[in-house]
Amino acid sequence: MGLEQGGIRRVECLDGLRGLAALWVLVGHMMILTGFRLPLLRNADLGVDLFILLSGFLMVFQYQLRAGSEDWGAPGTWASFWARRFFRLAPLFYVTLAAALIAGPAIYADRVAIDSFLGQGLQPAERYTDASLANIAAHLSFVFGLLPDYAYRTPLPDWSLGLEMQFYAVFPFLVLLARRVGWVPAALIAAAIGVALVTLAVGTMGLDWPMPSFLPLKLHLFLCGMLIAADPGPGRRIWLHLAAAVLLAALPIRGEQDWLHFAVRELLVLGFFTLVHLRSLGAIDWVARLLGSRPFHWLGELSYGTYLIHLLILQPVAAAVIGHFGTGLGAMGRFVLTGAIVVPVTYALAYLTYRLVELPGQRLGKVVIRRATGSARQSRQTVPEELAAP
Repeated sequence: MGLEQGGIRRVECLDGLRGLAALWVLVGHMMILTGFRLPLLRNADLGVDLFILLSGFLMVFQYQLRAGSEDWGAPGTWASFWARRFFRLAPLFYVTLAAALIAGPAIYADRVAIDSFLGQGLQPAERYTDASLANIAAHLSFVFGLLPDYAYRTPLPDWSLGLEMQFYAVFPFLVLLARRVGWVPAALIAAAIGVALVTLAVGTMGLDWPMPSFLPLKLHLFLCGMLIAADPGPGRRIWLHLAAAVLLAALPIRGEQDWLHFAVRELLVLGFFTLVHLRSLGAIDWVARLLGSRPFHWLGELSYGTYLIHLLILQPVAAAVIGHFGTGLGAMGRFVLTGAIVVPVTYALAYLTYRLVELPGQRLGKVVIRRATGSARQSRQTVPEELAAP
């Protein structure tokens, strides 16, 4: 039992779980926009929670893989980490952001038609139509998640990207804290600080985020993933990590706090822990291998593109189906017909952008990091010569 990072460079189930999380979000949004409802699947926010859990895990897993070759006490290591994460998220986000800003007014008209037909409250127009320099600057800089007025102001589900970037910003400091006091105490301290910040921002200052894009609102779920990945050391302390993760997942920090959300979040933590640490059980090993198989691998590779792109396709298609068939087609029929169009188109675009945008962006990031670290190394090597010169 256990995750032996020294001999493992890939956790098989991550691919499939990322892909399933993106598909969950897609299906949940299809249900919202067609009026068809199935328990659990309609809760797209839980798919995002799974993404968050996996992100926390992946960051610690990769940190431990590189621990022997990177000095995490050096700011240069932090800069390389931030650059890697920026070039992982930014290229495709910037492309889809441009498309969303251009198509925003048309998509808003589609959304009005959908919500009017389904009897749902109308979305704020500025969420779709704000092409102001302030909104663009907030999104290009990724600070929009911190700002309640800009956190949910494009046709994209990009609020979670602002959240993710905040997590990356504080991750090096979480690592330093964990190295000093241990992973479980560090997670509990960080969670306590997060609760205090939420109380201050929401309770005292009266700030209100339309989506949980402010890191303290979701930090506890990132910490759950971190604890599952973190090396517990000798003995049975991995169970202490699990107990702490279960406790943190139960924190009632705003958002949906009904029994369904509570139970599913706990099951996500327990299920992911089982896939990672209890693979010696035959059935669990089979599931982990299935989630790492080639189809699920590609589902995971396309998950980011699927997540970012799907609403740009889904809302016009759902509006067209409603406009053409009206009440002549039931909710299930609208869902099936919309899905038959949206799912293949979304995944085809996700594949194209993966090849044409994501991979080139990641390669560019590696070049930038290599040149920056090379320049820094050369500067350090030349400093003693300059100091020694007469």
